Amino acid sequence: MVKPLCKEQMIPTVNGSLPGPTINVREGDTLVVHVINNSTYNVTIHWHGVFQLKSVWMDGANMITQCPIQPSNNFTYQFDITGQEGTLLWHAHVVNLRATLHGALVIRPRSGRPYPFPKPYKEVPIIFQQWWDTDVRLLELRPAPVSDAYLINGLAGDSYPCSQNRMFNLKVVQGKTYLLRIINAALNTHLFFKIANHNVTVVAADAVYTTPYLTDVMILTPGQTVDALLTADQPIGMYYMATIPYFSAIGVPVSPDTKPTRGLIVYEGATSSLPAKPLMPAANDIATAHRFSSNITSLVGGPHWTPVPCHVDEKMFITMGLGLDPCPSGTKCIGPLDQRLAGSLNNRTFMIPERISMQEAYFYNITGVYTGDFPDQPPVKFDYTKFEQRTNSDFKMMFPERKTSVKTVRFNSTVEIVLQNTGIVTRESHPMHLHGFNFYVLGYGFGNYDPIRDARKLNLFNPQMHNTVGVPPGGWVVLRFIANNPGVWLFHCHMDAHLPLGIMMAFIVQNGLTRETSLPSPPSNLPQCTRDPTIYDSRTTNVDLSYKK
Repeated sequence: MVKPLCKEQMIPTVNGSLPGPTINVREGDTLVVHVINNSTYNVTIHWHGVFQLKSVWMDGANMITQCPIQPSNNFTYQFDITGQEGTLLWHAHVVNLRATLHGALVIRPRSGRPYPFPKPYKEVPIIFQQWWDTDVRLLELRPAPVSDAYLINGLAGDSYPCSQNRMFNLKVVQGKTYLLRIINAALNTHLFFKIANHNVTVVAADAVYTTPYLTDVMILTPGQTVDALLTADQPIGMYYMATIPYFSAIGVPVSPDTKPTRGLIVYEGATSSLPAKPLMPAANDIATAHRFSSNITSLVGGPHWTPVPCHVDEKMFITMGLGLDPCPSGTKCIGPLDQRLAGSLNNRTFMIPERISMQEAYFYNITGVYTGDFPDQPPVKFDYTKFEQRTNSDFKMMFPERKTSVKTVRFNSTVEIVLQNTGIVTRESHPMHLHGFNFYVLGYGFGNYDPIRDARKLNLFNPQMHNTVGVPPGGWVVLRFIANNPGVWLFHCHMDAHLPLGIMMAFIVQNGLTRETSLPSPPSNLPQCTRDPTIYDSRTTNVDLSYKK
């Protein structure tokens, strides 16, 4: 039971805490995590941003790489963590359970190896969360209900009723520098973050070192992480840290009741006084969000840095956004044109398999689970960001085809993706997350991508690298990655409100020529699927997680 606001709420938890336990490892470690499902829910745990080299079965993507761990069952995840350092997160990957089943995954350098920046006095995980005073099952509704609060490390702070005395406090010593390991674990919302009267220096994003970037504000999409150095260089006192949601949907009014969620920076020796408040961006400040997102660059020559591959083997242009799904006969739907919302990637709505995971179907060559025809281009070209339904082809683009389709690529091939946001329903930022890989973010822009004009602006020298990227509202982003990890890998919008809508697809990376570059066999205790309707039926108990390295 937890009580962030005014009433106690029974929720799914890991080891009885919200957020769940922080897992600390070093690069090169083998991590072994025992998950014992004492809850009444089907569960998987996804290790968000971990490459899972030669361990695709451990990725934890429900019905993609494994069937879920059923109630009263257990499963052991075991994988190596190589080639990455910084802050990641772990979370449940069965739709809305991620709201409360999540925690930090901190990867430090190998013993004896320094950070590529001055050693901080202290390291502090800061996890942003979204809170509902309701049963988590109701979050599956379309559209999802509006959240009641946002949390910082499980606490709502003094902006909300009943929580004035429950606020995250970070005690600091004047002159010392702190490494903030910041995670946006919110289900559906990008979040701005500021600290009153302080700048921070971003040194990593999504567990990739960056060129040091000084800023007074940052934005994180759901699933993104930022490592930032905070120096306590202000007069002794108290200073609010604050988050506020970023509402990027163009033309959708922002509620005047939007309020920040606050924590406190408390200097040693500070006496009771009114804390300084940060001046927060407007909740729909697209320019500030774009400025931060597009100014990050990789630390050339830093640990685990690799240059951008110049040759491209596969080029894809993927339109993404919301479409419509026909309302069932005799049912009243509240979406546009009285229809239901649907997700769309190249006019496909992804259907998650129900009887067997895609990874098992691929490994055992089982047909009928998915098709290999995910298109490299949308079926028709149109004005993507200023959509108007004028022709039958336009009408077709409003109603995407429901299908479980994949794109197959050769091992070690280089894939380039232009993600083009569409305005079929509304133009808003979508955080796209790729399992199993980091990708180079070569460029961002607004409007329709121009393959001649915009290609000249791409950064091929020190582009930022991510596993999750926010596609600008009414805009585009260009990604490139090396498909050096065999298996089935999900590529999806990391807003849980959009996950059941089907804004996703999957890549199949074929085996290489050697055993070391081929897909391993599944573990003997891989969970099996069930369609028992009684599961996911009651409130909750607990998921236990223990780990060793």
